[in-house]
Amino acid sequence: MDELPGGLLRVTMPLPMRPGHVHCYLVPVDGGFMAVDTGLGLPDARERWEAELAQLDGPVVGLFITHFHPDHIGAAADVRDLTHARVYQGRIDAEQGRLAWESDEWSWALADWFHVHGVPGAVTEELIEQGSLYRPFIRTVADPELVDDGDHLDGWDVVAAPGHADGQLTLLKDGVLLAADHLLTRITPTVGLWPASRPDPLGDYLASLERTIELAPDVAYGGHGDPIADPVGRAHELIAHHHERLHRAAAALGREPRTGYEVSYPLFGDDLPPHVRRFAVAETLSHLERLVRQGRAERHDAEHDGNVVGVSYTAAQ
Repeated sequence: MDELPGGLLRVTMPLPMRPGHVHCYLVPVDGGFMAVDTGLGLPDARERWEAELAQLDGPVVGLFITHFHPDHIGAAADVRDLTHARVYQGRIDAEQGRLAWESDEWSWALADWFHVHGVPGAVTEELIEQGSLYRPFIRTVADPELVDDGDHLDGWDVVAAPGHADGQLTLLKDGVLLAADHLLTRITPTVGLWPASRPDPLGDYLASLERTIELAPDVAYGGHGDPIADPVGRAHELIAHHHERLHRAAAALGREPRTGYEVSYPLFGDDLPPHVRRFAVAETLSHLERLVRQGRAERHDAEHDGNVVGVSYTAAQ
């Protein structure tokens, strides 16, 4: 457990995949502390949290989930059971979490999604298998208390930051931003288009970054990596990064239709393991859809019996 300015505490939990860790936070509130995120629900997650909680001089009375990705929500049930804390989660995020982690149909939806966007059948099976590896390590809390952008929790402002996840929420107080995966150092948060997601996640993310610039926090603490001493500067860097990637995505298109899977190769490289290719395809699609909305690309849907069975893109004519 690391002490941060302002009485904040940082708990770093291990991850079996890159970047190898995830940061969770404990913030002082009336009556004790509020935990922010929980890490992945690895077999020893409960024991790790029990050891961390034993160091506190007060109880954990609240648990705030920033978004439903496994490394942030995975041990939520463990922390709730240990603390009996009230659990808060965004309204949009809770619905997407139920779809992803409580539905047996999600894997089929992903398989159809990848197939529609040009991923070969054998590759799709491998991508789905890789994605399902984390399901045993996700222990969510049913029926959390739902919060929305603009709400207030124990003196913290709830600030929506869609992009990395449609319903991702951050917390802001006295110039301190608990940024989850909205702002990260060294690495750029993935911004992908997925089944049942909002239609323009990259547009959402760029707007979220502009909002961060307007809010101008003094420091940001993210879900991975070091604290960000210049959140506004980092937001500008991420905006520039995605504009450059949009340019590269546009350059990969021509008159011949190409699928998101095909464009992911010039955009992210040929030599990617399956779990990375999975995110590369989703992020390629978010950039292609942004290009369509900018008038720089055209989307072509192939239909059969009223259903979309294939999607491809060309340069705008």
